[in-house]
Amino acid sequence: MIKKPAKKSPTRKEVPPSTEMKAAMRQLEKLMESSGMIAPGDMNALLTSLQAPSVLDGLSDAEADARHEAQELAFDAMEAESEAEARKLAKRALRKDPDCVDALVVLAGIESDSPKKMIEALQNAVAAGERSLGAEFFKENKGHFWGLLDTRPYMRALEQLAALLRAEGINLDAIKHYEKMLVLNPNDNQGVRDPLLGLYLALGSLDEAGKLLHTYKDDASANFAWGRVLERFLSGDLRGAAAALKKARETNSFVELYLSGPKNLPGEMPDMYSPGSEEEAILCLDNMALAWGNFKPAILWLMEQLIKDKAPKKTPAAQLRIVRK
Repeated sequence: MIKKPAKKSPTRKEVPPSTEMKAAMRQLEKLMESSGMIAPGDMNALLTSLQAPSVLDGLSDAEADARHEAQELAFDAMEAESEAEARKLAKRALRKDPDCVDALVVLAGIESDSPKKMIEALQNAVAAGERSLGAEFFKENKGHFWGLLDTRPYMRALEQLAALLRAEGINLDAIKHYEKMLVLNPNDNQGVRDPLLGLYLALGSLDEAGKLLHTYKDDASANFAWGRVLERFLSGDLRGAAAALKKARETNSFVELYLSGPKNLPGEMPDMYSPGSEEEAILCLDNMALAWGNFKPAILWLMEQLIKDKAPKKTPAAQLRIVRK
């Protein structure tokens, strides 16, 4: 009887390109859920990730395959229709790769029964991401982290952790994580500079707020426009604050309606917005309400400007036309 040679496990180099492409595209699916489109930056990340060295390079074939399989299971868990199915898939993923960040985040959301436990679970997920990527990877790719799809689970977990810390008022820790994200990815594809600016201003950290405003001086959002108003006022530059207020009103006039009192914020945040819209104003206040609320003189000054600007203007005497009978 002639024995057939045993099939070899494919080596890392023998894995078909379509498998790599499929894994990368699954990463991108998480970024397309709202619009169904791939942004140019994400397409660049896809191409870069397919050409650049992977975090799986240097692992044994079995380890690399296990990580691939774990990530696929984690994606399935993220899309599961029930908590029971999501838990089952996430645990299967973690049996293959205990440091699978997306699987850890899925379980964190299902099994945490308090903000404290959720924070601890997300901290574990972030630590797992740091182990999985490795110190050398962080060193080599600092500055363009979001440009590699391998980093996305870690960066998503870090953003979720920072947001929860901010919601719980653990502001210094939230700031630390937001700052780290901007060091890793100065392009700030995740938009963490918005809540970070709000935290700087809320704590009166004017030097840090000023540096952030300068770094992203081309940011035309309502968040930065109204943040600039408060930063100038707190710095004692009332003329600069007035100039910034004029620009902020042009950028988004709805913000002032919420800050000055006539409107109350809704219970839920909008999913989408357009520049200058009320939805943008609501998201801006989500980041900035604490900062403005911590400094009542700023609110009073804003209300004074509103009253002054709405008051009827007197016509200068030189412009009066005297009609003689």
